[in-house]
Amino acid sequence: MKIGELAERSGIAASAIRYYEQAGLMPKAERGTNGYRAYGDSALERINLIQIGQKLGFTLEAIRAVMALEGDALHEGLMKNLDARLQDIDQMMQSLAEQRTSLLETKAQVQATWERGECPNSL
Repeated sequence: MKIGELAERSGIAASAIRYYEQAGLMPKAERGTNGYRAYGDSALERINLIQIGQKLGFTLEAIRAVMALEGDALHEGLMKNLDARLQDIDQMMQSLAEQRTSLLETKAQVQATWERGECPNSL
């Protein structure tokens, strides 16, 4: 299939597909006699994997590194990256919980100050 069809079927722009190729996320497409890129069904599967990785919050660099692995190394690489991403999310959740607590405390202080007829000009 040509790049336009691949773009349509995958839901991403042709420029993104060219970028993925240039960045090493996808193998270079074969060229027809007309010079157009020609892609097989495996290209669509690869783009789907890239999109899943991005939705999970992985960088393109991390996705590329894992996609370069094979066999046991692929399994180990996937598990290592998934565990690291889970740890990142846990840390973000902890940070957000702390921010939420601070916001609730600040809101209560502002409300109490306002109810006393004072202007809360400092938090």
